[in-house]
Amino acid sequence: MRDAAARGRTDTASLVVAAQPDAVYRAFAEPGALMAWLPPDSMTGRVLDYDFREGGRYSIELTYDEAAPDGVGKTTGRTDVSAGRFLSLEPGKRIVQSVAFESSDASFAGEMVMTWSFEALPAGTRITITAENVPPGISQADHDAGLRASLENLARYLSGGSRSIEDLSEK
Repeated sequence: MRDAAARGRTDTASLVVAAQPDAVYRAFAEPGALMAWLPPDSMTGRVLDYDFREGGRYSIELTYDEAAPDGVGKTTGRTDVSAGRFLSLEPGKRIVQSVAFESSDASFAGEMVMTWSFEALPAGTRITITAENVPPGISQADHDAGLRASLENLARYLSGGSRSIEDLSEK
């Protein structure tokens, strides 16, 4: 898989958040927490399957809001469904996962590998996302914006500035 990942584009983004690495890691561990921060502002998320352990599988669905034009989704006109596995989990340090989109468009085919690294700093944690083997159907500009949005949403979530897990369970 590494040889295939080396052939595709690699995108990265990084942000320092005011939280400890263990708190950042926990934001991935529960599906409700993940859906509180992962979807970009113009989307909502739903977990279809989530087995957060090394080797565990997951599947999520992101849905564009009504303001988005029809046909923007990779899976349907308004949705992106992705599935993958947790390849490596190092609590408080790193999460490596595979990601594949469900799409009939060959430009979204292939398995992307995403690594979320957490570096402890005096001011909190530097979170770095590295996405390898990015499908060519995802433009560099759109992916950069999406990665930044996820990091900013995560920072808000960790600071208490977004919905909590309890808020999501009431929906």
